[in-house]
Amino acid sequence: MMNLSLKNNMVVMLIFSAVVLTAPLWLDPIGANYPDLLQKFAIFGIFAIGYNILFGLTGYLSFGHATFLGVGSYTAVWSFKLFTMNVVPAIIFAIIIAGVFALAIGYISLRRSGIYFSILTLAFAQMSYSLAYSVLTPITNGETGLQLTIQDPRYLDAMAGVAVKEGLPSTNLFGQLMSGYSGFYFCAVMLIIGFYISLKIFRSPYGLKLIAIKSNQNRMNYTGFNTRPYLLSAFVISGMYAGLAGALMAVTDPLAGAERMQWTASGEVVLMTILGGVGTLVGPLLGVGIIKYFENIFSALNESALHEVFNFLPQALENTVVAVTHHFVGEGWHLTLGALFMLVVIFLPGGVMEGVTNLIEFIKKKLGMSGDESGDTL
Repeated sequence: MMNLSLKNNMVVMLIFSAVVLTAPLWLDPIGANYPDLLQKFAIFGIFAIGYNILFGLTGYLSFGHATFLGVGSYTAVWSFKLFTMNVVPAIIFAIIIAGVFALAIGYISLRRSGIYFSILTLAFAQMSYSLAYSVLTPITNGETGLQLTIQDPRYLDAMAGVAVKEGLPSTNLFGQLMSGYSGFYFCAVMLIIGFYISLKIFRSPYGLKLIAIKSNQNRMNYTGFNTRPYLLSAFVISGMYAGLAGALMAVTDPLAGAERMQWTASGEVVLMTILGGVGTLVGPLLGVGIIKYFENIFSALNESALHEVFNFLPQALENTVVAVTHHFVGEGWHLTLGALFMLVVIFLPGGVMEGVTNLIEFIKKKLGMSGDESGDTL
């Protein structure tokens, strides 16, 4: 059974890695293969995977995870300013500092559960946003945001004799610039590593304990099982994922602003997770893909683009279709996303992954195949 489980994990990782690394190819037909959007898919995918470890496994709904996203970004930019433009130290520092913040916030917030826990995390997020925006201006640069300057010391680069060029330097991985497709593939490797860790957590005794807490925490407490260390560790791991995502934002665009810590950013990852499928491995990634595609592609469509799409129709019908549909694209893309979210919540409470699972089961029945005996849910 152990060998079979290991084999399944390897197959899942091989398929997942192939899908992620070939994304520029299979996303080309739908116009989503440009580097900036691919980087967003990977970065927010990491954010959602980490959030799903907390929300999906334990059922604790946090509205404050954007705090760790912002902390990761600020830490990474300070690493670039003080030490080196190499991304490795920035990522390590961001994960550690975000983990420390998550430990402090989680230690307090997890004294409560349910809606009270959610409100506490939201309060911490808003406090962090306000501090970054005003009180901690010497560290965060307030509303302007923390940016690179020519006067930054970058001590490690200076000690290593890295040549100082005119203009602002670029982030790099041992000389390889982190822009364009190279930046995407670096983020993609981080996504694959993050997914592998999540996979191991989901399919481990530790993950089963988190699921048991979600199922009936009171019963576990009555049996003498101390659930608090498990909840706190899940919160910290989730926060470290968010810190990594924030660092990668700074890697691809060396800028950190307080807006990354707003409650709306926390709400976005909640929507991604619910839309894709809470508690599933791949679901949050599907949610990320849907929302970021709508945000970047649908929002760019205008009436002239719609006329090009529907120009095969008779003129009168084309004008009617465009007159109706233009309200759902461009600036109205939120309307389409909202309608989609309502449909998923009403008809597929388990998210898009529930629909995918139902479709697979339907195909298996038609082909006379037996179901998956492993009991694992992707």
